[in-house]
Amino acid sequence: MLSKVRSSVLISTMMMSVGVSAQDYLPILQYHHVSKTTPASTSLTPAQFTEQMDYLKTAGFQVVDLKDALEKLKKHQSLPDKAVAITFDDAYRDIYLGGFPILKERGFPFTVFLNTKPIGRNHHFLTWQDIKEMEKSGGVFANHTINHPYMLRKEAGETNDQWSARMAHEVDTVETILNEQLGHSPKMLAYPYGESNDVIRALVKERGLMAFGQQSGVVSADSNFEDLPRFPASGRFAKLSTLKVKLASKPMPLLNEESGGDFATDKPVSIRLTFKPGNYRLKDLACYVSGQGKASLNWIEKNEVVVTAPSAFSVGRGRINCTMPDQSAKHYYWYSNVWIRPGADQGYVVEKVGKS
Repeated sequence: MLSKVRSSVLISTMMMSVGVSAQDYLPILQYHHVSKTTPASTSLTPAQFTEQMDYLKTAGFQVVDLKDALEKLKKHQSLPDKAVAITFDDAYRDIYLGGFPILKERGFPFTVFLNTKPIGRNHHFLTWQDIKEMEKSGGVFANHTINHPYMLRKEAGETNDQWSARMAHEVDTVETILNEQLGHSPKMLAYPYGESNDVIRALVKERGLMAFGQQSGVVSADSNFEDLPRFPASGRFAKLSTLKVKLASKPMPLLNEESGGDFATDKPVSIRLTFKPGNYRLKDLACYVSGQGKASLNWIEKNEVVVTAPSAFSVGRGRINCTMPDQSAKHYYWYSNVWIRPGADQGYVVEKVGKS
């Protein structure tokens, strides 16, 4: 059973020292393409991106450097009020052509997670010259592996040890390339497709990296820094009204969560959530399952609930998103968890990995 236990008393005590006006959490926006011609599901147009960035500016949001903000949160240090970070995944050149001019004009820092194999291959991908130019104007470039693999899939005939070594090579090589090309690495990784497990997260932790999945939510000192959430802000999430809700989100005040692991089966998934002591609007908690609608809520104790999907996930990735208004009703607490239901022929490493 996957269990993530938090020391709420210690964290609450430490956070009191930074003052009541401090923001102790960070929403992070995730993008891929800024273009009119790229796949709609992972894109927004330059006009839409301009609208979003203008909103950040006029609404008083403070766009912060991602690495610096994460380090502060880990140390229980405060961030600026209305802090937010901007990230991109993949090495597409439209980040440079469509996104960078908009960010540069507003002086916003940003982070790009690079899969390094396609860099400079053709006009669709970034070049190191592009990257170095962006770095001079607030760009930070981090690890997205060499080949953008499904990190939890073994190749045909591959042993567990060979798979683990291949994934280490995917991560380590990019760290070397960043240091060779740019002279440094921020030691951050975005998992391709957001997929990781205990083995991959341990590999990341051993290397001193912070890493991101593709579950939505807000980062705080309580977060798992080897599996951090971000909010997608492209495709069907590109509307400004949707973005405003995410920017007003807070981390769900959880003491513990138990999800049963990273993989789903032919049974409906469920997750047990235990809330920290406090005055919350628990009756207004609502959880939604991707493609299925509302999840059922079975309250075990006053501050403990089991959230269950209506039916089993199809093959692929599925998630449960939970939200709850705070007492002011101006913000939503937000929580998300992702499961993978493997296909029979996809080679997923679904069992605990030992020697083979």
